Amino acid sequence: MIIIAGLGNPGPKYQGNRHNIGFMAADEIASRWRFGPERAKFQSVIREGEVATPSGDVRVLLMKPQTFMNESGRAVGEAARFYKVKPSEVIVFHDEIDLAPGRFRMKTGGGAAGQNGVRSLISHLGADFRRGRMGVGHPGESHLVMPHVLGDFHKADRVWLDPMLAAVADALPFALAGDDERYQAEVMRLAPAPKFSPRQAARGDD
Repeated sequence: MIIIAGLGNPGPKYQGNRHNIGFMAADEIASRWRFGPERAKFQSVIREGEVATPSGDVRVLLMKPQTFMNESGRAVGEAARFYKVKPSEVIVFHDEIDLAPGRFRMKTGGGAAGQNGVRSLISHLGADFRRGRMGVGHPGESHLVMPHVLGDFHKADRVWLDPMLAAVADALPFALAGDDERYQAEVMRLAPAPKFSPRQAARGDD
């Protein structure tokens, strides 16, 4: 069993936010692979399913925590304890302001880097879970970070956002096989990021 959690905030108000890119990734994964219907469990909207990998099918619990971003760890921690999975068997997709829009990086362990959902997960799981960091760019000034991540993606962002979401789902068997380096490379091969820096992107964002 592998737990995949996409982070975000529940409700239509937040649906298109940059902060909800993790929810978007979870939805894309559900549509790409064999998952059952959504249901409520573990303070989350979950789906259960299987993903085919070269070494066989892997059971996956796909989660969208409904606790709001800052308490994501409560939901994921509850599921991890129930299934007795190790942190290395938890993959979390979340927005990352320190990566340019469209950049994607896998990381295991480390700090929260200001991402409150990740901070909550560290407090409930320890640091050694796997993170799919999905770049949304930096607004350029620290006081603009909150309105940036709680702002909606623009139509122009779909040029890189849709391919990245599709690539995250299509390449997933590599992550489920434990090969995060290959997974990251495959996502970036399928969806090359635009050629700009986070702060350049922010200045031209609107």
